[in-house]
Amino acid sequence: MYMPTHFEENRPEVLHRLIAEQPFGALITNGPHGLDANHVPFEAQLVNAQGDAAAAGHDPARLVLRAHVARANPVWQEAATHPDALVIFQGPAAYISPSWYPSKHEAHKQVPTYNYMVVHAHGRIVVHDDETFLRGLVARLTRKMESGEAVPWKMGDAPADFISQMLGAIVGIEIEVTRLVGKWKLGQNKEAADRRGAAETLLARESDQQKAVGQAMLDAPPAF
Repeated sequence: MYMPTHFEENRPEVLHRLIAEQPFGALITNGPHGLDANHVPFEAQLVNAQGDAAAAGHDPARLVLRAHVARANPVWQEAATHPDALVIFQGPAAYISPSWYPSKHEAHKQVPTYNYMVVHAHGRIVVHDDETFLRGLVARLTRKMESGEAVPWKMGDAPADFISQMLGAIVGIEIEVTRLVGKWKLGQNKEAADRRGAAETLLARESDQQKAVGQAMLDAPPAF
């Protein structure tokens, strides 16, 4: 990923937070037939040297991503010989019009762009083809995704034989993250007045994504 220095985001807690808030990732692999992309929700967990859950800020702590794919999907079988993977987590993104920069109306030397936040997680896939792993993973993902519902669905709501059948149709994958790369392109290279003008325009819009980008622009330190 092209990375100008002023767009780098290296703080682990910031990168981890985006993954937690935007768990639907693009799993990129390079198998025997070339590049492949699969889109799945991930569970992210910090673990210690023994593989047990570690609290945020624990040193050293490794980030582990877990997900499941359809058994009919060849990606889990290809991982045996092609385990290297990249998972892309896309945060809020928004179009930026040149008209939102005060300097545009003076010198007209501005162009359109997109501001965004993204995390690339690099690692190697380990396959877990066992019901114990899958049952725990699906239960945890379900609890997280259903937490905002008035009456959260849980696995026990469905017949036990049906759940076992569904678990048999999927395979678990686990990726220990070896490298995290964060890019927060938020106009850090712009003059303060231009950056503030664009941010305030986004904050006045109705879209949650636009508001999130606008606030992030105000929060991020400038490049100069």
